[in-house]
Amino acid sequence: MTKKKPLVVVTRKLPEAIETRMMELFDARLNIDDVSMSKQELIDAVKEADVLVPTVTDKIDAAVLAHAGPNLRLIANFGTGVDHVDLQTARSRGITVTNTPDVLTEDTADMTMALILSVSRRLAEGERLIRKGAWDGWGPTLMLGHRIWGKRLGIVGMGRIGRALARRAKGFGLSVHYHNRRRVHPDIEEELDATYWESLDQMLAHVDVISVNCPHTPATYHLLSARRLKLMQPHAILVNTARGEIVDEPALTRMLADGEIAGAGLDVFEHEPAVNPKLLELQNAVLLPHMGSATIEGRVDMGEKVLINIKTFVDGHTPPDRVIEGLL
Repeated sequence: MTKKKPLVVVTRKLPEAIETRMMELFDARLNIDDVSMSKQELIDAVKEADVLVPTVTDKIDAAVLAHAGPNLRLIANFGTGVDHVDLQTARSRGITVTNTPDVLTEDTADMTMALILSVSRRLAEGERLIRKGAWDGWGPTLMLGHRIWGKRLGIVGMGRIGRALARRAKGFGLSVHYHNRRRVHPDIEEELDATYWESLDQMLAHVDVISVNCPHTPATYHLLSARRLKLMQPHAILVNTARGEIVDEPALTRMLADGEIAGAGLDVFEHEPAVNPKLLELQNAVLLPHMGSATIEGRVDMGEKVLINIKTFVDGHTPPDRVIEGLL
């Protein structure tokens, strides 16, 4: 007798090659139109699915998981961050959660470095000047930005992405400083020529560029609070390619508008896809639509990890990328 394929509900459209393989391996229900599922649609999905494949745009909270049917035993997240999944509730209901670590590291580090350059050298402002036909030619004081060579980069969160960023920063002549909940191994510090700051407050006051690269957890919500943002030097810039909730966005917006810090590069927002209208008015803020990991290669690699996690789980083994609460 042929074993019944598990029902896998995918909440967003994935790369074609991944969807094709998903349909070959499982009873896959795909989101062809790529429209975000409503809360009720998510509830309907968890009632009948054996496996749910959500993304960062899906809030899989306790209210949704309360309706999970007896067959739902795996949430195979398409993405590294799982702050949109209530891990405690999932665990209490016997639901395993997996993610897709490692594959987004280099892409996100690239984007972070691009934002550091873009804000420091006012690239977005220059591009807008050209497009609106307002450029009258070269001038010795036109569009002056700041050199990054010789400046100090403070990395908040020295995980995979933080370390990848540090390697790039060294090539651009930045000195690397970092704050992390745990000091990294001395060999890593030596490789990156990185200086550890036990006090985030002190690091914020002594660096020229701040990059947010830590995960969003209850402990990191508004880690960069209004009080901490005020510790930054007036010429400093802030770049966030992690999660919008880590930074007090209204406080950051006010400080940018008042010139209390020089600029910001944001790929994530506190209430995305909504963006603070006041941020949109600022010339010293470079704003991107959460595209730090948006490469074809990265998305395919993510999908392949999802497939491996599901297949391993269905075959009765522990999936390689099982998320363990408290170890994010």
